[in-house]
Amino acid sequence: MHLIEWMLWRTHTQKITASNTHNLCMDLFEDEVSPSINFDSASDHPKTQSPIFEFNETQLEIRCGGAVEKRGAITLMTLGGLTPFIYTSATITLADVFTGITNFTHTPLLSLLLTFLMLLFDIAVATFYIKYVFKFTRMEILTSRHLLIRFNRKTQQVHLHRPRSCGGVATFSWRMTASSAISPKEDSATNGMRLVLAWHPLHTGLPYPEMVFVGKQGQGGSELRDEWEFIRRFMEEGPEGLPRPRLSTRFPSPIQAFSAQFEGIGRFFRKSSWLFKVAMLMVWPAFVVLGTCHWVSLMLCWRPRWPKIIREAGQPGKPIPPLTTLSDYPPEIQKRLLANADRWALKPGKRPEKKPRKPRIKKAPEPDTGR
Repeated sequence: MHLIEWMLWRTHTQKITASNTHNLCMDLFEDEVSPSINFDSASDHPKTQSPIFEFNETQLEIRCGGAVEKRGAITLMTLGGLTPFIYTSATITLADVFTGITNFTHTPLLSLLLTFLMLLFDIAVATFYIKYVFKFTRMEILTSRHLLIRFNRKTQQVHLHRPRSCGGVATFSWRMTASSAISPKEDSATNGMRLVLAWHPLHTGLPYPEMVFVGKQGQGGSELRDEWEFIRRFMEEGPEGLPRPRLSTRFPSPIQAFSAQFEGIGRFFRKSSWLFKVAMLMVWPAFVVLGTCHWVSLMLCWRPRWPKIIREAGQPGKPIPPLTTLSDYPPEIQKRLLANADRWALKPGKRPEKKPRKPRIKKAPEPDTGR
């Protein structure tokens, strides 16, 4: 599912109105974004649980994207809504057309009129779907099978592969990459979260921030730090000394579809009560349906392909891919990105401390006057 990435890119490029001005504000202060990024060791156990598609001396390629575990929901709604309509309308319309052609002289005028109206209705529904609904269908169907992030150790660059509706292919310097997994504390709130990598305008010079969700959902902050440490050591020191990850297939696999629904819940499931485990077993048909739709969506998408300059990056004699700049986008997109640039500007100073809430004083009940 590319819905989150589509929404993020739409936030960067949408026209500013009075209703969405607040939603465009990142609300970051100067003390929260440092001019230099921390690349210190975050873990003593570098390990990755993510789907890895490539791992060698030069490149590390990982699946990325938010809400992957929910992929299949849009496919279910699309196929569930379109299939009955297409079957019914096509059957009725084609049957009427065939009858009108073969028995034209005996076909009443009312039947011809109804056939014409059915054709108009089909065209109207198809037009509405293509204009207003198809853009949501393409979050899972007829698009890139996966969102990818590629780390090139030789060029010290990070490449993002996304559909154009989600920002397209982008290239950033490794030294600009900030991570969400640098805190040494175990944060229970990170259970079920993904590793987030970000590129702030302060470092990239672009008028908008970039952010991606890397790999699988973690089962706590320690897994996210292990994931980040694996990536950091690969880029800083090379693949030597790192555990060899198991490579995932690039073809649509049912294992990928069904296992995605259970990312990040292993530790929670083990510690949950027996009542919750019984409830999970009772809703297994829903997991089967969603997993099947996830698999169908993978089969109805195509394998993402990198541009030639990125595929050859790091090879002897091959050019280094240029970093993404504002001029890489169409003029209309450039205007919208620049129009929203002030929304991502850092606020001066430090974030003000939240004022403690005053305790609520309960009013004493009024005395009974006997009336």
